[in-house]
Amino acid sequence: MTKDPPFRLEHIPEPTLTFGHAQRFTDPRDGLTLYGPFTSEQLSGPVTIGIVGPSESRDRLRHYLSNLHKPVFGETVDIARPVFPGLNAAFGVAISEARIVESDVPRTEIDKFLKYSDGYQRVHNLCSLFTERLIDYQKREEVPVHVWFVAIPDAIYTYGRPNSRIPASSDNISLGLPKQDWNGNQTFLFDEMEGLKDAYAYEINFHNQLKAKLLGDRIVTQIIRDATIGYAGLWNNESRVKAERKFDSAKAWNISNTLYYKLGGLPWKLGDVRPSVCYLGLVYKKLHQAASDQQACCAAQMFLDSGDGVVFRGNMGPWYNPRTKEYHLHESDAAELLANSLEAFQERSDNRGYPEEVFIHAKTPFNDEEWRGFSSAAEGKTNLVGVWIRPDSGCKIYRDDTYSVPRGSVLLAGDGVAFLWTKGFIPRLQTQLGLETPNPLKVNVCRGEADIMVVCRDLLALTKLNYNSCIFADGLPVTLRFADRIGEVLTAGRDVECGVLTFKHYI
Repeated sequence: MTKDPPFRLEHIPEPTLTFGHAQRFTDPRDGLTLYGPFTSEQLSGPVTIGIVGPSESRDRLRHYLSNLHKPVFGETVDIARPVFPGLNAAFGVAISEARIVESDVPRTEIDKFLKYSDGYQRVHNLCSLFTERLIDYQKREEVPVHVWFVAIPDAIYTYGRPNSRIPASSDNISLGLPKQDWNGNQTFLFDEMEGLKDAYAYEINFHNQLKAKLLGDRIVTQIIRDATIGYAGLWNNESRVKAERKFDSAKAWNISNTLYYKLGGLPWKLGDVRPSVCYLGLVYKKLHQAASDQQACCAAQMFLDSGDGVVFRGNMGPWYNPRTKEYHLHESDAAELLANSLEAFQERSDNRGYPEEVFIHAKTPFNDEEWRGFSSAAEGKTNLVGVWIRPDSGCKIYRDDTYSVPRGSVLLAGDGVAFLWTKGFIPRLQTQLGLETPNPLKVNVCRGEADIMVVCRDLLALTKLNYNSCIFADGLPVTLRFADRIGEVLTAGRDVECGVLTFKHYI
């Protein structure tokens, strides 16, 4: 009787996706072009789009949306960047000029706040220019807007990020508070000074702060920079413009796919999805201006067998260990987080039942205390499996070939351990994802029992569920792909108001 060698190389065929008319393809763009999205019938009614921003940015975006109904070609013929056939042709969505709602953000107001040298004051005020108008519209107008495009000048992107500094100028406005007064109980004589404290409750990040401020009102947004869609009219360097044109079709695919998803449709779902299986990705983020280095926010991304996802915010607590650089929940908090996830699955399932299996994906291993909490919530309801996933640069496979190891390669390395290549050569595209020799993901079934090959097949399929873009595949499963971004939104301000929200509110 022979035993399997300690290391064995396998290959997982590229997972398929299901589109309209139950047709399957491996490349999202092929399926959408030929058969349309999976849930095309759900968007049969008229679509109302909103645009908020300064007049020149709104004009630029309105013009782009109009052209998006036509085919968009790249600079050269490229299998990896196929032609975009048009918004209506690919997704069955037509944006009527009459159903575009606009809200003006005066450029003079934007320019005024861009002069603020204090980053907290600058970003908080810039963000409020947009969020206040969106919240006000939702409260007073009868016509609901399905998705708001937030059209911003490039200056907001440049000076609305962490560690951004505006150029020194005599026009700069030095308005702010010393750090000791940011969180204190100091009461100021003037209301204007008291109002300045609000800005320090938020992170210096325009994108995250805007999303965080709108979670409580459930307003869905998509931020678009001027240069993304109007670079030809903004840049003077012709060679730079020509180089950017090769991405035109990819941008059209990404913007249209994200719009369709945020309108409430599913562009595709997994072709070989296992029914009644739930995937849970743990999200941790250290709190902004926390009193302790251990304080962190915990959340979970839950992805259903339909392909869509919802986000749960867990409790705040001392989850971070500076010595081990790992995050771990207390037993009761782990139980509460999983219990909420199971109840949400039950509400969304067709038979109102619990999932047969729950796979918890995490970037760090589970300790005994938190696993007891997860197990107590799952007892009598579902089979629970904990999977530890992290990129590994210490294991590489080289080929005597022009291209790297094929995507989907798996190196089995013992009981419950494998190295999975989610990047690599893709025959359909005749190229590889990434320019360098790809690193694998190290996958370890560290809690519960599951076939490691089944786990790797699921992970490879989950790299194709990033609805925020329209690409062949990602390098990370969607359960971990957006973990950092969701954590950043949830911790972009103190006491961010949110319930159980779908994934589209965060991306």
